[in-house]
Amino acid sequence: MGELEVRRLGLVPYDEALTMQRALVEERRAGRVPDLLLLLQHPAVITLGVKGDGGRANIVATDERLAELGIAVQETGRGGDVTYHGPGQIVGYPILDLKPDRCDVHRYVRDLEEVMIRVCADYGVTAGRIKGLTGTWVGAEKIGAIGVRLSRWITSHGFAFNVSTDLDHFKLIVPCGISDRGVTSLERATRRPLSVAEVEEAVIRQFQKVFERHLVGVPSPLETSAKW
Repeated sequence: MGELEVRRLGLVPYDEALTMQRALVEERRAGRVPDLLLLLQHPAVITLGVKGDGGRANIVATDERLAELGIAVQETGRGGDVTYHGPGQIVGYPILDLKPDRCDVHRYVRDLEEVMIRVCADYGVTAGRIKGLTGTWVGAEKIGAIGVRLSRWITSHGFAFNVSTDLDHFKLIVPCGISDRGVTSLERATRRPLSVAEVEEAVIRQFQKVFERHLVGVPSPLETSAKW
């Protein structure tokens, strides 16, 4: 069972997180850090994937409306289509070396889905997969999105799990390019208020089980900062 270090970083601007991930991928490749799980939130931002126009055609809102709301549009370098990140959403960026025994992209994506499915179960919510679609779903509504990047089997980018996200902001886009399904959050599914810090604990617990890692140096939420 390998080691996993969790870094709980609070609110981090998207472009700063991109720079952070690139640096940490190289640190992991060089063996200077163990496998990492970065947990954070982003200020409101719409992000584009690398396929085609990245999902730009699936942005419904006008540039003027986005500017009015203070929501940026950011290219990412990850797979997937357009999605939204904002406060109340747990974003997980695993920096893992999948060698030698987990070199399977589909398995990796299914494992990320499994983490979110188990977190939902911890809160009494039944979640699952929909054939042909990526992510974690409660009925026909997506609660967790996935967009990953692998560089010589070292992972970056990852998943976004809606805890108390402003779901109205998803109406500014066609989430992940899927027009006939909705979006939900753990608060909506449980009908009770939830703290991101509390749900992060469940994410950490389930991530270590699914990926068969034991934790090293886990900070408490009060010890987090922009340090990376």
